[in-house]
Amino acid sequence: MFRFCAVVLMLAAPIPAAAEGFEPVKEKDRFLDLVKDRELRIGLYNLSLTVSPDGRIDGSAMGWDITGNWSWKDGYFCREMDWSGTAIDYNCQLVEAHGGERVRFTVDQGKGDSATFRLR
Repeated sequence: MFRFCAVVLMLAAPIPAAAEGFEPVKEKDRFLDLVKDRELRIGLYNLSLTVSPDGRIDGSAMGWDITGNWSWKDGYFCREMDWSGTAIDYNCQLVEAHGGERVRFTVDQGKGDSATFRLR
């Protein structure tokens, strides 16, 4: 069950990378402008995250805590996380924004599956 839920967290909704008006976010400052003091949510999984400017990730999904660290490297959001004792491996992800309403993370520098979060 844990393994299944971890996969759901990482792959929440596969979407083609260039679809639906999403624009790449290549600069750390732009990314921070999007997420600063905001919550990233996927309601279906009761998933909520905060991404702090100091490199921390905190949140919860399906009632279990999420912690992690992130950095910005060569235009990608790179993170490692722990979901209630289950490690979510280091990965650098393409970030795309749809206005100030949604942000999409695509694993493997934009070559893998995506998860789209609402910004609150």
